[in-house]
Amino acid sequence: MKIKVNAEACVGCGACTGVAEDLFEIGDAGVSTCKVAEIPADKEQEARDAMDTCPTGAIVEDVPEEKAA
Repeated sequence: MKIKVNAEACVGCGACTGVAEDLFEIGDAGVSTCKVAEIPADKEQEARDAMDTCPTGAIVEDVPEEKAA
């Protein structure tokens, strides 16, 4: 599973780091970034919880174009 953070939508509230601190961090720009390129299978539920917790919906699953259609 891959996820991405829309930096324009992120408000840097830290909800994601509270739910999944080993997957997310607040970067120098004051917005969330994902610490890993691909979410390990045993951390997928944490990533989904962070996506659900994000008040602006800035965290989304990164689906390749061919699968998105």
